[in-house]
Amino acid sequence: MAHGGLRMAGDDPLVPGGAAFYPVAAAAATRAYAFVLVPGFTLLAFASAVEPLRIANQLSQQPLYRWRILSESGAPVASSSGIAVGADGPLDAQDRETRLLVCAGNPAMAAAAPGVVGAVQRHHRFGGTVGGICTGAVALARAGLLAGRPFTLHWENQPGFAETFPDLVPTDGRFEMDGRLMTCGGGAASTDMMLSVIAGDHGADFAAMVSEMCLRTVVPGGGGGGQRSSVAALLSSRSPALTSAVALMNRHLEDPLPMHALARRAGCSRRHLERLFRGAAGQSPADFYRNLRLDRARNLLGTTDLTLLEVATACGFGSVSHFSKSFRARFGAPPAGLRRRTGPPRA
Repeated sequence: MAHGGLRMAGDDPLVPGGAAFYPVAAAAATRAYAFVLVPGFTLLAFASAVEPLRIANQLSQQPLYRWRILSESGAPVASSSGIAVGADGPLDAQDRETRLLVCAGNPAMAAAAPGVVGAVQRHHRFGGTVGGICTGAVALARAGLLAGRPFTLHWENQPGFAETFPDLVPTDGRFEMDGRLMTCGGGAASTDMMLSVIAGDHGADFAAMVSEMCLRTVVPGGGGGGQRSSVAALLSSRSPALTSAVALMNRHLEDPLPMHALARRAGCSRRHLERLFRGAAGQSPADFYRNLRLDRARNLLGTTDLTLLEVATACGFGSVSHFSKSFRARFGAPPAGLRRRTGPPRA
C-alpha cells in the first residue's frame, strides 16, 4: 500500500524517516488498526486519525502501529470532498487485537450499510475493539453496541441521529473511550482520540511529542472537552442569565418555552432578558429562539427522511404552513425545496 512515496509491504508497519526522534521502550507487539471507509467519509477526520500513528512510528523509529484501509467492496471510496482513497481490500475477518474503526461523514447513514454493520458486529462479538469516526457511530448503533454506553459523533449529525435512534444519547465530548468502544466527533477530535490512545500505550511524554509534531501544544485528557465553544463564548458574554436562557432554549426546541417562563427560569425579568440578547446577539430572545429551532429543522431536513410535519413538530411549530413560512423567511427557500436537493421526502 503506497503512502506518500513510501510503501507498506503486506502487513509490515510503516516506519518513515525524519529529523525528530524520541526514544520509547521497545513495544511488545505492533498494535494494528483497520480503517473502514464508507462513501462520503470525511477526509480530514480520517487523516487526523492515521497521522498520529505514522508520527509515532517516525518519532520512535519503531513499528509501534500498523494500519490497513478497507472498504465494503475493496474498491476506492470517494470522500465528502470528492477525493477517492484506495483500499487495501474488502471487509474481512480481522484479528481480535485489531481495532476496527468506521470512518464516515455525510450522509451519516452510509455507515449503516449491512456489510459494514455486520463486520462491526462480528469483530466485537469475537472480542475486538470497534469504533466510529465522525458519523461512524451510526454503524455501532445499528450493530446494537451503544445502549447504556458513552459515545459521540459530530455535533452537526447529532439531531438526525437522535431522531433515528431515540433511545441513544450521544455526549458532546470530542471523543469517548469505553472499554472496547471508541468514538469521536471527527475532524481534529480524531487526533485527540489517537493521542489519548498513544498516551495509554507509550506514556504521556511521548504522546506530548506526537502532539507537538501535529503542531498541537496540548494533549487533551478524557473526552477533551465539548465539541463546540460554550454558549457564553459564542455570544461573547459572561452573563449567567444569558447562558442559562440559551441552554434552556436548546433543551426545549420541540416544546418552546414562553418568554416569561424562560426569563423566570433564567433568573431575570423579561425586559432584562431582552436587553441581554439585543446587546450580545443583536436580536430579541424570541427571534434567537426561533432561529435555533429553524436551524435544527434545516439539519433534520438534510440528514433524515422525516416528513415536513414530523420536522415541524420536532422543532416546535404547530403547523406545516407556519413552519414553511418561517423557514422561507430565514433561509430564502421553502423547506420542500431543500428536501428536493437532499433527497425525496417520505409520503
